[in-house]
Amino acid sequence: MTGPAPPLLPALRWLDEAPFFQAGLQGYSDAAMRIVARRRGAPYCVTESLIDEVLVRGGKGLEAAALDPEDHPVAGQVIGTDPRAMARAARLLLGLGYDAIDVNLACPVKKMRGLCRGGHLLTSPGAARDVLEAVRDEVGGAAAVTVKLRRGYDDSAESAAGFHRVFEAALDLGYSAATVHGRTVEQRYEGPSSWAFLLDLTRRYPGFPILGSGDVFSAEDVLRMLRETGVRGVAIARGSIGNPWIFRQARQILRGEPPSPLTLAEQRQALEEQFALSVRFLGEAAAGRQMRKVAIKMSRHHPRAEEAFRAFAAVSTNAEWLAALERLYPAGLAVAAG
Repeated sequence: MTGPAPPLLPALRWLDEAPFFQAGLQGYSDAAMRIVARRRGAPYCVTESLIDEVLVRGGKGLEAAALDPEDHPVAGQVIGTDPRAMARAARLLLGLGYDAIDVNLACPVKKMRGLCRGGHLLTSPGAARDVLEAVRDEVGGAAAVTVKLRRGYDDSAESAAGFHRVFEAALDLGYSAATVHGRTVEQRYEGPSSWAFLLDLTRRYPGFPILGSGDVFSAEDVLRMLRETGVRGVAIARGSIGNPWIFRQARQILRGEPPSPLTLAEQRQALEEQFALSVRFLGEAAAGRQMRKVAIKMSRHHPRAEEAFRAFAAVSTNAEWLAALERLYPAGLAVAAG
């Protein structure tokens, strides 16, 4: 890293314990995934993006945002365009007990373009500042406020200038931290993430907690990003899908220990835990759909990865999912310590 880190605000003290966290992942980082990650070393989690208008309308939007006592500390990530709706959404999340509010100015999904939400709002720095200010004013010190950004909409000089306008607005408004993804909005998830951009950013703003994101797929990547970019913490996003052990392994490397190997028994245990949690939070039908894609992602760790992938890809009922689990991960295996 590039020198002594500045003191952390209370809401970010978890960074002193473990400088990485479970990032928000659309379609994945629900309560079940977050709790499974916490049990394996994630010190902090962020929800998937919660659309302001859906939260404001209530119903299933608020139901999905409800918290479990095990799910702390946690940030509720809100996405939207209208400052008043974003402020109201933040207020609702505070009422549900969220520890932080994270404003999403990073999502590259094309359907957000017409609505100018997420990363597309980087093309309108003034509007982005209005959103940041409205959320800050509504939270009023009751919780930490953070922002997630991409390094720009595209690679143009105009986009770079727009990024810094928005980033500096977050600083001026008293935001607690910023997570910055090293890809542009136009890149989506293609091509390399620019860790050089993150390094330049941490050198340019040395007193502000910058959290890095992009191309972190292993515990070794976590430590490499910390070392090479000077970020205060690392957002583990796609690298955690089907791989909650990345948090445990990162902690081990930080302690100077080799990352412990992953056993079949540990894989089964994680799948069973997430299935049970998904049934509790989502109901059996929705849990089955969610766990099919989770097991497909986790299958890459199986010694017979291709067979495991095909087996879970073929399931269509919970009974078939459980049968595949029993066949591929036999019960009675010992779970390794650590």
